[in-house]
Amino acid sequence: MSSIEPTRQDAQASLDKIRARTLPQRLWSWRYIVLRRVSQLGILLMFFGTAHWGWQVAKDVPLLTGNLSASKFAGILPMADPFAVLQIFLTGHVLQTEVLLGAGIVFAFYLILGGRVYCAWVCPVNMVTDLANWLRMRLDVRPIFHITRNVRYLMLAAALVLSALTGVAAFEWVSPIGMMHREIIFGLGLGFIALLAIFLFDLLILKNGWCGHLCPLGAFWSVVGRHTAQLRVRFDARTCTHCGECARVCPEPQVLNLKKIAETGYVYSGECSNCGRCSPLCPEGSLAFDLRPLIRRHNERSARVVS
Repeated sequence: MSSIEPTRQDAQASLDKIRARTLPQRLWSWRYIVLRRVSQLGILLMFFGTAHWGWQVAKDVPLLTGNLSASKFAGILPMADPFAVLQIFLTGHVLQTEVLLGAGIVFAFYLILGGRVYCAWVCPVNMVTDLANWLRMRLDVRPIFHITRNVRYLMLAAALVLSALTGVAAFEWVSPIGMMHREIIFGLGLGFIALLAIFLFDLLILKNGWCGHLCPLGAFWSVVGRHTAQLRVRFDARTCTHCGECARVCPEPQVLNLKKIAETGYVYSGECSNCGRCSPLCPEGSLAFDLRPLIRRHNERSARVVS
């Protein structure tokens, strides 16, 4: 495609390309979904294998102990959820040095990589909400009501304020993420009830309701790395035909404001989870994962070509 403003015919041609894809091409377009499931299930499997099968990296050195709030890998690397640690700090409890170190390691990792990468590649609840969204699209379920996606930031603030006022880590007490993890690993019995509620809410009431509108942990991670994340989805405005398929499959479609991201050359919003749904689907290759320094070079080369 040229740099000329795309027409309706251009968009239709792109849609025809998608429909004409062969089975191998369709399977290849699912590659990031498959990799995300491998990542999410692999992390759960490491926790489960260590707890129930005694997996070790060496004699008396467990592979992965703890949970998604606080854990230790290979007996050496401490990891802690910074949002959980922040809530505990606000309760007035004294934090151990190892917990602070673990939170710092995890925070630095997502600060550089991109905060909401956690939501798409680590959080186990994402598998439940993705299934609900997949069914919703095929059953053509209409939302019962709409709410602003900014509600999740109110939930984030409420969790922190309540933690300070009550002396209890508010979100950790009711977190469906923690419930699901404990259910799978330890079988405590409450996790599946919370997951069923989220599944039905996302399926029947509000599209992407939990992750896209309510989850305070997702809101926290969307703030982290918003301006420093190096892994972004590059956008090439010259080849885009505005067919709309990327926004159709994106769980956070507001981040794909093509006019705005054309100015930066990449999806800059912290609410993008780098889930990889849009880029393999794009028939023109206008969207692709890239690193921010390389994106700048790509944009400069594209500008020289156009001029």
